Amino acid sequence: MIKSLFFFSLLLHATMAQKHALPNKPVGPQVPAAIPAQKWSTLSGNEPLVIARGGFTGLFPEGNPDAIGLSKDISTFLCNLQLTKDAGAYCLTGTTLDNSTTISFFDPKENTYKINGNDVRGHFSFDYTGAQIDQNVSVNQAIFSRPGFFDGMSPVLNVDALLSDKAPPKFWLNVQNEALYTQHGLNVVDIVLEILKVYPIDFVSSSEIGFLKSVKGKSNKATKVIFQLLHGSDVEPSTRQSYGDIVKDLLNIKSFASGIMVPKQYIWPVKPDKYLGLPTTLVADAHKLGLEVYVSGFANDLFSSYNYSYDPTAEYLQFIDKEVSVDGVVTDFPASASNAIACFAHNNTLPQKGPTLIISRDGASGVYPGSTDLAYNQAIVDGADIIDCSVQMTKDGIAFCSNSIDLIGITTAMTKFMSRSSTIPELQARSGIFSFDLTWSEIQTLKPQIVSTQGNDFLRNPAEKNSGKFVTFPEFLELAKAKAVGGILVNISNAAYLASKKGLDIVGVVSTALSNATFHKQSTQQVLIQSDDSSVLSKFKDIPAYKRVLYIGEIIGDAPKPTVGEIKKHADGVNLPKTSLIKVTSASVLSGMTNVAKELKDANLTVFVHTLRNEYTSLAFDYWSDPNIEIATYVQTARVDGFVTDFPATASRYLRSPCSDPKHVPTILPAQPGELLSTIPAEILPPEGSPLPPLDVADVVDPPLPAVVNVTKDVPAASASPVAPSSTAPAIVSNIVLSLVAILVFAVLSASY
Repeated sequence: MIKSLFFFSLLLHATMAQKHALPNKPVGPQVPAAIPAQKWSTLSGNEPLVIARGGFTGLFPEGNPDAIGLSKDISTFLCNLQLTKDAGAYCLTGTTLDNSTTISFFDPKENTYKINGNDVRGHFSFDYTGAQIDQNVSVNQAIFSRPGFFDGMSPVLNVDALLSDKAPPKFWLNVQNEALYTQHGLNVVDIVLEILKVYPIDFVSSSEIGFLKSVKGKSNKATKVIFQLLHGSDVEPSTRQSYGDIVKDLLNIKSFASGIMVPKQYIWPVKPDKYLGLPTTLVADAHKLGLEVYVSGFANDLFSSYNYSYDPTAEYLQFIDKEVSVDGVVTDFPASASNAIACFAHNNTLPQKGPTLIISRDGASGVYPGSTDLAYNQAIVDGADIIDCSVQMTKDGIAFCSNSIDLIGITTAMTKFMSRSSTIPELQARSGIFSFDLTWSEIQTLKPQIVSTQGNDFLRNPAEKNSGKFVTFPEFLELAKAKAVGGILVNISNAAYLASKKGLDIVGVVSTALSNATFHKQSTQQVLIQSDDSSVLSKFKDIPAYKRVLYIGEIIGDAPKPTVGEIKKHADGVNLPKTSLIKVTSASVLSGMTNVAKELKDANLTVFVHTLRNEYTSLAFDYWSDPNIEIATYVQTARVDGFVTDFPATASRYLRSPCSDPKHVPTILPAQPGELLSTIPAEILPPEGSPLPPLDVADVVDPPLPAVVNVTKDVPAASASPVAPSSTAPAIVSNIVLSLVAILVFAVLSASY
């Protein structure tokens, strides 16, 4: 109980935030106007129900008091019933107590029972009394990829304790393994009917038809009886039929249930390649017979299909925002489901988006290979305000868009030009195949390659892995003008190296292309010139139409006045790593705000951050595995002027929703950096790292750009590239060396004669 009190501040914030997001929240006197009622395509015509599996289990152990408190006002609580030998009723998903509790510390011994023809080993609730469970067992987070900060802090949830509370949540009782309990002397039907008699329960469900027929008509009339269908190949114990066959006879289901609860694939099948198949007609067919349809299996941090681009809201909308909507969703993250219903369904958009800029990163690089025609067009369709081009140069002086000067990771260059690889310490520690060692014609023979920034477990749209084509910088500018996009960001890097070692004037090429496209006279489209080199930015200082942005790649914790003063001499804005504004611990928990944004804004500098992504592994736990919460935090708390993202569609949907306005009801409130951290016992956290370094003057002031050399005349071959050949193949170098050796041998032999 004492440890639970640590979580009070987070609950206070989060509960208040979600009360605002609650679609059914009564409109009180503090609310300026009622929200117009929406007509839904559910069976009842009301909005879909949010059902929280064990509470907010995306963050807390199932049935944890804080999990209940955080989900209580926005959802119905789903209790997966487990029974003790003396008929004690508890809420835990699964057949055993092992993954979700500390039972093994209390009783190391395991038992084995045959269930559905299989031997299952573990700790079973019916082997213990209620007193043993209450006094000796605590709950753990059952999904190991989720934080274990709150393991062992609270007892297993007792149904009587929860429902006898002064203000119990709306309650859904799901009966698991009725046949197993019957085998061990527990009359589940009588136990459940007694619970239904004592407490107001909204739903009772089970995957066993025999049980449902036994309680049908005997329960409170207000309690809906729901048939839970398991995976299609699983066998229902009462009839020995597969659930895939049973679902074909909805009329028979109607005889003993008022609705069904099904896994997601019953409605939107996922093909073996992890893309969605064609939808079934299950929801429409069930509604025609008066059966409600509830869908289980939603979780922000569990992969479902590439179609959703790791965006949980997109998946919720797939089930509730179509011609026929499901009647409810069972989820581990009730806040995200509630927000999808209240904020994003029914194409709920503002007349005009707010001022925060959505800047693409290589176009919609979360959907298509970055810097390709497909990625840029998708970013524009998805609502990016600014599309970006990181300019690279080819051997023959063509400027094109590519995130990296090294083509190995972003193209199929390894298969065709491995002989052109070289090591250039000035550019990167590892060897690479550099754009300036290939002609534009050669680069056009390569296929672009989508980059999965979170590793091979989080592939991005693999069906389009090598789709699209790279575009030249003039083609990029032409596209931006033709599509009337809000603006462009032109990123210039490695200018000094290209000028001094390769004779390539990237600054001059960019400047000329912008002028040829008349962007220097632009008044309707923003032009952002970005570089990590202050001398590059200085080259554009006399063109009022351009805003100069200093790119900072390293994470910082402070921007002292002398440094900010130097930035002001060269730039109008700064683009920083997102964790330079909001600090994140090694345990993926927000630890607080830095003063960096304020220090820069006080100097009238524009502040952008990079890079926001959808994958839940890129999000701190405070964001609830929901990219909308991270976006809200940078917009409302950090107050950035714009952010760079791989997924413009996610950002655009949020910023064009009324819920992006903190004064709107409902709204999506940001995370509060440091609140979650304050609830976690310090002894279970990893040691704090070193403080973030300040941004020094030396970090932002660069020497003047060198002159552009003529590599064939001005630079001797021996000094043109002191580290390794970059524009000549190693094979050619080897031939030259062999020729020199042969000449020397010939000379020696001639002298001896």
